[in-house]
Amino acid sequence: MTMINNINDTALIFEGGGMRASYTAGFLNNLLENELYFNYVAGISAGSSHSVNYLARDTRRAKRSFVDLVLDPEFGGWKSFFKGEGFFRSQYIYEETSLPGESLPLDFKKFMNNPAQLRIGVFHRDRGEVIYYTKDDIQDMQDLMKIVRSSSSMPIFMPPTYYKENYYVDGGLGGGIALDIAKKDGYEKFFVVLTREKGYRKSPVKFQRFIKTYYRKHPQVAEAMLTRHIIYNQTLDELEALEKDGKAFLVYPETMPVSNREIDFDKLSHSYELGYAQGRRDLPQWKAFLGMQ
Repeated sequence: MTMINNINDTALIFEGGGMRASYTAGFLNNLLENELYFNYVAGISAGSSHSVNYLARDTRRAKRSFVDLVLDPEFGGWKSFFKGEGFFRSQYIYEETSLPGESLPLDFKKFMNNPAQLRIGVFHRDRGEVIYYTKDDIQDMQDLMKIVRSSSSMPIFMPPTYYKENYYVDGGLGGGIALDIAKKDGYEKFFVVLTREKGYRKSPVKFQRFIKTYYRKHPQVAEAMLTRHIIYNQTLDELEALEKDGKAFLVYPETMPVSNREIDFDKLSHSYELGYAQGRRDLPQWKAFLGMQ
C-alpha cells in the first residue's frame, strides 16, 4: 500500500530531551490522528525515536516508547547503571524491544514504505562532530535501531554505541535541534516540536572538571558537552527569528512536569496526557501555519 504525505514544503523537526518526550509524544499523536503527514522529518536523541514512530504512523508505539516502557523490569535504573549497562539499558530498549513479539514491535516495512525523507543526528565520539543518517543508510531493523540507539546514547548515563566500526554518543551534543540539516537540505519553512517551555535557554553544564576527567580519553565529547549550551541557544534564537518572519512554527510544552531521566510511570502518563490535551487545543494553529485548514 502506497503511503502519501500531504505536507511537502515544511520540515518537521523533533527535539530530544530524554523522557520529556513523553509530553511531546502527545503532540506527535495529534499530528498522526489528524493526518498531518510531513514529507521530511529530522530528529535527534529522543527525537529520533519520535521520527521513527511518526514515519511508521504508530500512535500506540509513540506513547509506549516514553510511558509504558518504564514498567518493563529490563528498562533500567541505578542497578543497571552501576553494572555498566546504563541508567537506560540502551541495547535492550532499542535493539530488542522493537522486534516482533516484543514490548515495542515496530512495523519496519511500513516505516520504510513511507516516502518521507529522514534525518537522524548522531555524535561521532572520536571525530567530535554530528553526522546525519538517512534512509539510504538503513537496510534492515538492526541498522535502524543501531542508529536510533546511537543518537540517544546519553553521555555518562548510557554507554556509547558501537556501530560499523565507530563509537557514537547522543546527537544532542551537537546542539540538539536538527535545524542545520533541514536548512542544508533546502527547507525554508519549519515545524519544530520542542521539549522545553517557551523562553527557556540552556545554562553551562555544572561539574565541568568532572566531565573533563570522565572523558579525558575522549576530549571531543567533553568539549561538546561544555559548549553545547552555546549552539543550542543560538539555534533557539534563530528559530524565534524565523517564527517572527512566518517561516517557523515552534511547538512548546506549556509546562514540563518531568525530567529527562524520569522513570515514574504515573508521572510520565500525566506528562503524555498534558501534551496530548495541548495538541488538541493547538491543532487549529498548527493547521493554519501548514495551510491545512
